[in-house]
Amino acid sequence: MKKPYMKKIGSFSGYNVYYVSGYVIRREIDKTFPNYGSHRSFKFIPKNEFWIDYENRNKREAKYIIINFLAFEKEIEKGKNVDDAIKIANMIEKRERHKSKWIKKLRKIKIKEKLLKKIHEKRLFGKITDKLKIWLIDGDIVRSLFDVDFNQGGHGYVYQFIPKNEVWVDDYLYKKDITFTIVHELHERRLMIKGWKYDNVGIAKIARRKGDNKKYSHPAAEDLEFWLRHHARSIKRVLFKEIRLNEKASSA
Repeated sequence: MKKPYMKKIGSFSGYNVYYVSGYVIRREIDKTFPNYGSHRSFKFIPKNEFWIDYENRNKREAKYIIINFLAFEKEIEKGKNVDDAIKIANMIEKRERHKSKWIKKLRKIKIKEKLLKKIHEKRLFGKITDKLKIWLIDGDIVRSLFDVDFNQGGHGYVYQFIPKNEVWVDDYLYKKDITFTIVHELHERRLMIKGWKYDNVGIAKIARRKGDNKKYSHPAAEDLEFWLRHHARSIKRVLFKEIRLNEKASSA
């Protein structure tokens, strides 16, 4: 399969950085691909390359993502372990984000409701669900103020800064990706209300190999999302079902 290159951004410290089609990657290569990646996490990416989802083509954010990546690689070269390198790189990225005059103004907002109005862009499926609120949000603000690792979507059972009755979808997503992401977040949220642990895919895979049948919400949601990407005719039915089940689970 032809690699999903869309545009070269440039070369930095020996790495060629490209915009790529995240939609194609998640459908055809790896369902876990987030908004960027390198060879360390995804072996299909060449060692001297760094890929950023084309939908995250906001120049300001791309700059921050590249800064994070280069800082991480520098710390690894110094001998830091992966966890420490991630923490340092995230800290450096957040520091750079906080230099923005726009973010400085937003940081002064202390009333949560006022800040949420800045984050919320458009309510989705409001005619279908009243108790559960699904929002298209400004992911740039969320990454700058709360969590630089936030990408694609989230809900209040994973992120403390999201109200419990809300599901957020990042505004950088492809239009085709939005509904798949909503179903992912709804399914994951419902399972966590039932008591399933979040955990990431790596932990779940190791547990499965060891015969551990513990229930992990994130990989289960990824499995459903991946299935729907190849059975798109079922997306509307599954979406409405997940909305109903989420409302029921929230009120239980």
